Amino acid sequence: MAHYEAIYGRRCHSPIGWFEPWEARLLGTDLVCATMEKVKLIQERLHIALSRQKSFADRKVRDIAYMVGEKVLLRFSPMKGVMRFGKKFKLSPRYIGPFEVLERIAKVADRLALPPSLSGVHLVFHVSMLRKYYGDPSHVLDFRTVQLDGDLTYDVEPVAILGRSVWKLRSKNIASMKVKWRCKPAEEAEQEI
Repeated sequence: MAHYEAIYGRRCHSPIGWFEPWEARLLGTDLVCATMEKVKLIQERLHIALSRQKSFADRKVRDIAYMVGEKVLLRFSPMKGVMRFGKKFKLSPRYIGPFEVLERIAKVADRLALPPSLSGVHLVFHVSMLRKYYGDPSHVLDFRTVQLDGDLTYDVEPVAILGRSVWKLRSKNIASMKVKWRCKPAEEAEQEI
């Protein structure tokens, strides 16, 4: 009597306990050949899937290296619920800078020259956090004109109202005005409702 049967009073229902070791039947060559064919088919399909995934990943991979003295922008991620640079979430700038690369620490890490206002931030960044600066000032917030707090935020105050308008809808009128904010040029005046 098997141990399981002695303890529980019935035969084990797992595949291991269906037969005794001396009762094992030899498997036919047809079953072995069919199993080997299935294994080869599975390996081929896994190899095809692996090569497809590798080709997708290789499209996105690119070697990034910044030279010493080159200007780069620093990416930061705004935290949920925290207003950074006067905007929330999608409207907040994704990059600040430009900053100069002081030295290459490793193949994928660079040390930047950060201003004293960002003294609480570590100087070494992974290259994925950096983007090359091309000299277009329209997409960069100049941090020198703004007093940044310790959590990289600042207060925005209106300076002047540049224009007013009223939108007439079917049942109501919506007043809006163009406001010039401190620390921003007149071209970047925003429409307020």
